[in-house]
Amino acid sequence: MKDINYENYFWQNELVRLRSIEERDWEVHHYNRFDTQGRRLVNLEVELPPTRAEADEFVEKFINFKPGTGRLMFTIENHDGENVGALNLNAINEKNGTFSIGMMIDRDHRGKGYGTAAMEILLGYAFYERRLNKYYGHVIEGNIGSIAMLKKLGCVQEGVRRQMIYTDGKYHDEILFGLTKDDFMERERKKAY
Repeated sequence: MKDINYENYFWQNELVRLRSIEERDWEVHHYNRFDTQGRRLVNLEVELPPTRAEADEFVEKFINFKPGTGRLMFTIENHDGENVGALNLNAINEKNGTFSIGMMIDRDHRGKGYGTAAMEILLGYAFYERRLNKYYGHVIEGNIGSIAMLKKLGCVQEGVRRQMIYTDGKYHDEILFGLTKDDFMERERKKAY
């Protein structure tokens, strides 16, 4: 097979490259299911113990952008080809132009900018290729890494739903964020200068 020339490839930037989920990704998914605190921040609950069968089912459901899943699921790779996490475009509402993104960076790769870089690619795709107008997301209070990333991307805190999530023996607030296409374009213009 010829070496791939990524020089003009849309699905990458200076830190990461996005690709479809492949069979080999079961292992990283399975590994990350043992990170209870990280998974709690993403799924807002403690999940049942991980199984190989669950990891296989996850991959089978989302492999190669399989239609009918309600989301476009990507694997995030660094430029060494190492799987560093996953993200997905979901909750797409074509009528209103809204969408959300879910993401988890592997615990061994957090704090390196991979999440922000992957979000920039997917936001660009949603705004410039899918004609969507607004990203909306939410995080549980205390998810300092995700809050910092969303603010870095230009997202605006739009509200707080008090005591909305019950986990770890108590109720937590849900913090709401949003980013419009105009906000994103303005941020891109400022980065260019």
